[in-house]
Amino acid sequence: MKLLLEMVEGLRIAWDAIGANKLRAVLTTLGIIIGIVTVTLMGAAIRGLNAAFLTSVSAVGTDVFFIQKWPWFNEEPWWKLLKRREIYLADGHAFIRKANPHWHVNLQSVGVRTLRYGHNVATGVFLVGNTETAVVTDDLSFSAGRYFTAAEVEGHRPVCVLGADVARNFFPHGQAVGRRVRIDDMAFEVIGVLEKKGKFLGIENLDNTAHIPVTLMGRGFTFFPGIRIAVKVGGLAHLEDAREEVRAVMRHVRRLPPTDPDDFSVNSLEAFIQKFTQVSRIIGGVGLFITGLSLFVGGIGIMNIMFVSVTERTREIGVRKAVGAKRRAILIQFLIEAAVICLLGGLIGLGLATLITWGIARFFPATLSLPIAALALGVSALTGILAGFLPAWRAARMNPVDALRSE
Repeated sequence: MKLLLEMVEGLRIAWDAIGANKLRAVLTTLGIIIGIVTVTLMGAAIRGLNAAFLTSVSAVGTDVFFIQKWPWFNEEPWWKLLKRREIYLADGHAFIRKANPHWHVNLQSVGVRTLRYGHNVATGVFLVGNTETAVVTDDLSFSAGRYFTAAEVEGHRPVCVLGADVARNFFPHGQAVGRRVRIDDMAFEVIGVLEKKGKFLGIENLDNTAHIPVTLMGRGFTFFPGIRIAVKVGGLAHLEDAREEVRAVMRHVRRLPPTDPDDFSVNSLEAFIQKFTQVSRIIGGVGLFITGLSLFVGGIGIMNIMFVSVTERTREIGVRKAVGAKRRAILIQFLIEAAVICLLGGLIGLGLATLITWGIARFFPATLSLPIAALALGVSALTGILAGFLPAWRAARMNPVDALRSE
């Protein structure tokens, strides 16, 4: 109880001292404010990116392998990769014939084209050429209609499935199925509309898309000569074994001798997750370094001001000791004062970080959570206690007689 009373009394004295030097207190906290803004924004950005990334990855799944000419993360010289053969539809069909019957294989090609319906124009639409198995490999769901069939793919039928945003822009009142849109100069019948999927990493719009049979992509809809093969192996228990099996089938398709290296890459979201985790750690480390530097500078400023405050209030300390105040009470008083100054800086920094986060969240995934805010305030209070300990210790160790003699 006595300790609690000393803390309450110390808080009252500290608040009065801060109120008497408002401008000095605010200027002292600038380093703390910068540090708290940095750590809060970094935490909000990393949390938002992680949430967006996990949402995006879950839409595809980590049990899907993508066979492509180029690796997602280049570990070989680019001039060696450039010599690799393209993967064409014939390779994809050969892979399907030799594939494990439990796999779902999709042949995919991509491009960016312009769509038209009447006087409405949609530019920069992500055009995806797929086979009918994309419903499984890409985990597609529909708000209207259906996906194309194997017969429509093999028959080069001009049918398409629209992403949610494209369908809403062209047909704001619904009823897209059965209408005809133009992709460049070719007419396509709309047979389905996809459910809204959102954005990948909060940036790339996954709903600004249109799907057509992959057999039609060679008619000038893509600048890329080849395709990629998506293989959903179905299950996460033995992914490495499945990867080797996929690789072996593709080597057989390419008729590669055992001594020749692969002329293709087997990519997966698992590798993407590992790389993303590494990048997040690097960003977090840089942020912590900047935050630590700012808090160190701010803490030095707090320490200097507290030494000045102790010197200015030497007589006050002497009077308190003369009437019976113990060293512990003096120590607590100045520690609380330093902590309160830093907490004020933390609150100001947290307010600024909240406003900045609210602004950037419209363009970039960032989420400010209660644990991040609590951590920011806790760090600011701890910085104040550490920075104020030496001045508080000096005040607590003062001789009351010498303190009373000071002017």
